[in-house]
Amino acid sequence: MFSWRAEVRPGVWAAFTNVAAGNLALHVGDDPAAVRRRRDELEQSAGLGSRHFRYMNQVHGNAVAVVAAGAADAGRDGPVTAPTADAMVSAGEPLAVMVADCVPIVLVGERAVAGRAAPVLGVVHAGRPGMAAGVVPAAVARMRALGAEDLAAWVGPSICGHCYEVPEAMRAEVAALVPAAWCTTSHGTPGLDLPAGVRSQLAADDVAVEYAGGCTREDADLFSYRRDNRTGRFAGLVWTEEVQ
Repeated sequence: MFSWRAEVRPGVWAAFTNVAAGNLALHVGDDPAAVRRRRDELEQSAGLGSRHFRYMNQVHGNAVAVVAAGAADAGRDGPVTAPTADAMVSAGEPLAVMVADCVPIVLVGERAVAGRAAPVLGVVHAGRPGMAAGVVPAAVARMRALGAEDLAAWVGPSICGHCYEVPEAMRAEVAALVPAAWCTTSHGTPGLDLPAGVRSQLAADDVAVEYAGGCTREDADLFSYRRDNRTGRFAGLVWTEEVQ
C-alpha cells in the first residue's frame, strides 16, 4: 500500500502510496464508490481513527489553502467540496496530495502553542506549471506565517529528468524561472528535471529535504501519466497520531 512510510517527527507520519493502494482520485473516470472505499482503507491503515485525509482540487496553480480543525470534510465528496489549490497547510489536520508524475511534497514544521511544540503540516502538488509559478515557496511562506519553524520536506516519487521530454521552448521558459530544472533526457532531447527544480526552491528557503523518491515512469509500482496516459493517482500523505 505504501512505497515509503516513516515517523518523521515524534507523533508525525509521512507516506507515499503505490498501486497496491489503488487509484485515490475521483477525477479520472473511476467508480467513485470504489475510490472512497480505498480512501477509507488508507485511513484505517494510517490509524486515523475518526479523522480523514483532506484532499484538494488540484489545478496546477500556486494557491495555498489553510485547512482548519473541524472544517467541512474537504475532499470526501470530490472537487465540489475540496479546496481549489495546489498546496494545503494545517495545524495538525491530516493532508493528502495526489500525483501521477508531478512532484508530491510533504512539509512538516513546529510552532509554539501554550509553551509546547505543536506540528504544522503541509502538502504540495508541484507539476511543471505550479513549480514555475512558485507553489513550493508559497506553501513554505504560508507555513511560516502560521508560526512554523524547523521546516523539513519529504519529496515523493515523480517523473525524473531523464524521462520528462519537453519542447525546447518550454524548457527555456521554465528554466528561466527555475534554472535547476533545465536538463537533457536520456535520449539527448530537451527535458525538465522537476525534482531538481523543487529541491532548489526548498534549498533557497532553507528547508532541508529528508527524503526523495524515485521516478514514476520507471517504476511499475507507481502510477505514471506519461507512461500509461489513462491512469490513477497515488498520494503523498502527512498526519499526526490520534490523541487518546
